[in-house]
Amino acid sequence: MNKQVHKAYITLMVLIIIAVTAYLSYVGYTYYMTPLEERFYHPQHKWFKPSGIYGHGLGIVGTLLILFGVVIYIARKRYNFLSKLIRLKYLLEFHIFLCTLGPILVLFHTAFKFGGIVSIAFWSMVAVVLSGVVGRFIYIQIPRTLEGRELTLNEVKGLKTDLATTIHEEIEVDDQTKQLILNISNAEKPSSSDVRKLKRELKRKNFPKEDRHYILKLVKDDMSLSRKIGRLLLMQKLFKYWHVAHLPFALIMLVIVVIHVAVTLAFGYKWIF
Repeated sequence: MNKQVHKAYITLMVLIIIAVTAYLSYVGYTYYMTPLEERFYHPQHKWFKPSGIYGHGLGIVGTLLILFGVVIYIARKRYNFLSKLIRLKYLLEFHIFLCTLGPILVLFHTAFKFGGIVSIAFWSMVAVVLSGVVGRFIYIQIPRTLEGRELTLNEVKGLKTDLATTIHEEIEVDDQTKQLILNISNAEKPSSSDVRKLKRELKRKNFPKEDRHYILKLVKDDMSLSRKIGRLLLMQKLFKYWHVAHLPFALIMLVIVVIHVAVTLAFGYKWIF
């Protein structure tokens, strides 16, 4: 999927989450704003309460979305399920979408009433969602192949090329400009001010606009790769520690959801659909 399609893909998922949240808030606003002790007398209490058709349905659909999002992502990551059809990066984004939308539905299923074992499940769910956002940030900092495999440090270093030579072979540059490019490429922490300086220098020497854009793109790509190399080991360590937070909370949530469903069935509640 190209950049435009990918942008539309992300935008659509974000809009769905916003629209669903806005709709659920609007439809049940009067009920959710009613004090807990007075909700029994609300005209739509039987509809919006957690065991009502609407509330119960939200809980079921939300739980199924979460389970599907988790299962399909694990199947792709661990067992290469659908590996020929969709890249891991895109499936991770879909996983995040489902595991954000699902908890929102579950939140409205509770009618914002938390207590007992359900409160543990809810806060575990919140921890899973928040840690998932952090994990996504760490994930995108680690260079990967097109298939989503994490690159090793040596593989990342192998991606770096002799920037000045590459540019010199394709565009005729003077020694001063070449040295400036080398200084940026070899700097431990190249900055945006270095790029601006190079941009002014290229403009001053009347390089064609296309050549200027090409050189600056190569320099920025090289800087980005240098930064990724610099923080690769740190991000790999953080990603391992991240699993320590994300997975246990997910398991706690899953176990309590199973207990919650078992208890509701034991009390005589049935599948509404």
